[in-house]
Amino acid sequence: MPRRLDTQMTSFPIAGAFTISRGAKTQADVVTCTITENGLRGLGECVPYGRYGESIASVIAEIDAASAEIRAGATKVDLLEHMKPGAARNAVDCALWDLEAKQSGVPVADRVGIAQPKPLTTAYTISLGEPETMAARAAENAGRALLKVKVGTADDESRIRAVRAAAPDAAIILDANEGWTEDNLAHHLRIAAKAGIALVEQPLPAGKDELLATIERPLLVCADESVHHTGDLAKLRSRYDAINIKLDKTGGLTEALAMKREAQRLGFRIMVGCMVGTSLAMAPAVLLAQDADFADLDGPLLLARDREPGLRYDASLVFPPERALWG
Repeated sequence: MPRRLDTQMTSFPIAGAFTISRGAKTQADVVTCTITENGLRGLGECVPYGRYGESIASVIAEIDAASAEIRAGATKVDLLEHMKPGAARNAVDCALWDLEAKQSGVPVADRVGIAQPKPLTTAYTISLGEPETMAARAAENAGRALLKVKVGTADDESRIRAVRAAAPDAAIILDANEGWTEDNLAHHLRIAAKAGIALVEQPLPAGKDELLATIERPLLVCADESVHHTGDLAKLRSRYDAINIKLDKTGGLTEALAMKREAQRLGFRIMVGCMVGTSLAMAPAVLLAQDADFADLDGPLLLARDREPGLRYDASLVFPPERALWG
């Protein structure tokens, strides 16, 4: 009996607003892929991202274009050839991982060599705003072990200082989302280093980040928008110290696992990140992040409501997914 393939768009309201250097959003629009075979269902979720030319319509169209192959039994490896990296392939790939786990009775964690997945410390995001507003949010969450602070303006010094003063004991990641420039890069990196920031993510625009190879980097600098899949890694070795692996960029867990292995071989530090999505999108990423240097998997914490069942969060910890959710 052939597989059945279904896609559905669902909107989940964000608690307040999620603001970065490129703009704000008040809801997370996600696409769920369901693959059914012999009465068993595999689920995968993706978040189309406009920065990469994706939309709900384009992602569903990509999945539809590959539907005949998927229904005919295409494997995860087949998808690496037949679908390009991105959100659409992520939803299908993760649905296949989930389906295979249910068919075999072997959890995804076991299939990828993780005998006992453990809870991880995840970052919690502070949206971009005025320094006093960001400081207030940081103070509210100062007890968390790791904060991710959105920056990316021409003058982030006041934001960095304000957040550090409000959360003196937290480890802090700064995410500029391509918002800094050649003129202010060195200044902001120096301020970040003095403030004890652990890592700065994507300070310059993708494709315009050559300067990072020629200047002193006083702290870890991480690629996000500049790195999507394994083929991007080699050219970035002189520019970045770390990479942010997101399933919606790699096009699923299959490519993400390969990318992580190669990145570690090349000496990169590893962050596993996410778009703003539900626990279904985070579940495979929690497994991917088991031996990562940084985990940024707080998507469900930013939502006004999540899927049921969802991941378990306790303060700064995110726990491995139960099989009723995924895997």
